[in-house]
Order: sequence, then C-alpha cells, then structure tokens
Amino acid sequence: MTVSSARASTIALVDYGAGNLNSVKKALDYLGAKVVQTTQPEIVATADKIVLPGVGHFSALSGLDNTGLRQAVLHKAKSGTPFLGICLGMQWLFEGSDEAPECAGAGIFAGRCRLFPSSVKSPHVGWNSLSVREGSRLLRNVAPDSFVYYTHSFHAPVVGCTTAATEYGTQFSAVVEQDNIFGVQFHPEKSWTVGLQILSNFCEAEF
Repeated sequence: MTVSSARASTIALVDYGAGNLNSVKKALDYLGAKVVQTTQPEIVATADKIVLPGVGHFSALSGLDNTGLRQAVLHKAKSGTPFLGICLGMQWLFEGSDEAPECAGAGIFAGRCRLFPSSVKSPHVGWNSLSVREGSRLLRNVAPDSFVYYTHSFHAPVVGCTTAATEYGTQFSAVVEQDNIFGVQFHPEKSWTVGLQILSNFCEAEF
C-alpha cells in the first residue's frame, strides 16, 4: 500500500507540543507521503494537506493558540485544504470538551466532548469496531465492523457528519467528515492495515 506519486502532496504534521507525532509520521512515511513536521504557521500556510494529531489532555490544544497555529490551521481548513484530526485533533473540531472547559475547540461540528459514563471503565483503551455509514470517503475499502485502536477518556457526540460510530457505554463519533475536513477518534497509526488504508485514503483524496 503506497500513495500514488501523482497525488503525493506535502502534508503538514502539526506539532503543538502534544505527543504521538513520531508514530503518525512513521505511518505516513511508510505510505510514501511527503510529510513535514512543523511548529510554524508559515509552513502550515503553504501545505497541501494538514494532519493534526494528539494524545493526552484536551488542554494540550492550547498550544495551538500560543503559537499562532490555530489561526493558520483554521484558515487553511476553511479555505478547502484537506484536514485530518486524530484523537485530540478530532475532538478539537467540536466546540470544546468538559475535560478543559477553558479551552475552545474549532467549532466546526456542534457539541462538546464528554466523559464516558460510569458504567464503563475510563479510559477506553484497546480495539473496538466501527459501525460505518455508506458513502464515507475516508473509509473507502474499509470493511464494515473493522476494528481500530482507541485510547481516550472523553468522546465526541454523534452528529450529522458522523460517518462511523463506536459503542462503549454510549455511542460516540469515531469518524466525522465534512467536505475537506475529516476526523478520527481512534489512532490509525496503531490500527494496522485498516489504519493504513484510512491514512492512504486521506493522502489520496482530491478536492
């Protein structure tokens, strides 16, 4: 599985101080994508595509505000540049999270991220299946009920742009898609061939 050289665009991997960048970069490198890991808004402004990863506490996303990356990322995403948010990067697409009420999300999708109900253990760690809706571009060639790897304590609500959901004490958004903007709650870089297919689909996407 490789990214077609004819469609291999420069991807800005946004570094705002959160972890997990190396594993995402390795997965994209494996696919043959052209990846630039950056802390600079100027690099984001010239990228063909943007990936915003992240693990840990929602407050880590304040690093976007402190460096000017928030404005650069939002401007590009709203201008039509393909964007993929992973884990915290997907949660950022919503209005915010109860985990850090003082930290505003991008507000592209309505709703806030909430803690899992007390009926299940938190964090939600491990493999869980996707309930996939028809027509997902990001999940092209991904079999229904495929398993992917999660590690998170807070979850985003199911919204109109949810193209895959997962059940863990409650149903939550696993994948969201709106035009050029994509988000996944799980870690595709840790989800073996399914995750690589999803990353490949993003790399190959044309708008």
